[in-house]
Amino acid sequence: MGQCEVVFINLCIFVCLAYGDGFFLEVYFDEIYNEKNMDRIKIFKGDITKIEVDAIVNAANTSLLGGGGVDGAIHRAGGIKILEGCKKIIAEQGGCEVGEAVVTTAGQLPAKFVIHTVGPIWYGGNDDEKVKLKNCYTNSLLRAKEFNCKSIAFPNISTGIYCFPKDLAAKISVETIKNHLKEDTEIEVILVCYDDENYQILKKEMEN
Repeated sequence: MGQCEVVFINLCIFVCLAYGDGFFLEVYFDEIYNEKNMDRIKIFKGDITKIEVDAIVNAANTSLLGGGGVDGAIHRAGGIKILEGCKKIIAEQGGCEVGEAVVTTAGQLPAKFVIHTVGPIWYGGNDDEKVKLKNCYTNSLLRAKEFNCKSIAFPNISTGIYCFPKDLAAKISVETIKNHLKEDTEIEVILVCYDDENYQILKKEMEN
């Protein structure tokens, strides 16, 4: 499998894939959006497992043993080393609580680390879901800082099978990240959308 490097050029993302002695340049994502005066936050549509950053965030479950969606994709792409790291955490603390975040190696992924956070299931807003989702972003960013990460990529936490309203999730994620960047002046954040709906909602939220 080739090495992948993301290069930002004129509002497009080009991915340089190296195979053997050669390489080719492929336009991998359609669009990239940078908020005015917030050039350390980027959003785009694409595959989070292909992104070369210091840390990618996994929308995990409390067992840390992998599952569907982004969780399964990260475990498959990263290989056994990620699962081994998760099992070590399980042995030490029994898993990961909702809103918390733990760190493993990234295995075969182009990232250095995977930060596993457990998003809340949406119960109509009656179970502190908003606070728990905010904690996912805050604690992931804090773990990234602990591991000296200068770049981090987030998926759309809880907006899939956990049914968190996408517009509310976007608002929470952007507000939480903006507030963190006021204190952390080094890290760059990429919000990776798996579908156009999440992308458009996040883009609108960034413009507000």
